[in-house]
Amino acid sequence: MDEIKILISEEEIDKRIRELGEEISNDYAGKKLHLISVLKGGVFFTCELAKRISVPVTLDFMSVSSYGNSTHSSGAVKIIKDLDESIMDKDVMVIEDIVDSGRTLSYLMKLLKEREPRSLALCTLLDKPMRRTHPVRVDYTGFDVPDEFIVGYGLDYAQKYRNLPFIGVIES
Repeated sequence: MDEIKILISEEEIDKRIRELGEEISNDYAGKKLHLISVLKGGVFFTCELAKRISVPVTLDFMSVSSYGNSTHSSGAVKIIKDLDESIMDKDVMVIEDIVDSGRTLSYLMKLLKEREPRSLALCTLLDKPMRRTHPVRVDYTGFDVPDEFIVGYGLDYAQKYRNLPFIGVIES
């Protein structure tokens, strides 16, 4: 078992998600919002955030990966599961667990923009802007985090630790 240090508590995460829900609800007042959860890690954040958004929401899922079973990106972006329905003329928000290098999200946002949504935004629970190698505009951010390998609340290490109710760092 790995030693995991708590970086962001469950209570801090819950408070920030409530704040993001209010901000998004205000920004999209009078509109319907189509959420795209990026699997697998984004589903934890998406479900909690969706409960706190007061405008009507619809939901779809994509699975896009540039990681294998290691702590470093493989460099290749691969679509594992595409959307079930068209996003043309919809107000769309991509929900991600973490934005790191930006490689995956840069690719994904470009791909989705080509599908002609009315608007396209990105919301991430965690951001590591210091690691950015590809340009990505993040519209809503839960927390900026240090350049460490983060687990919990949907983020995994070799498919472990997604179910932790907090954000932690694996200590070596």
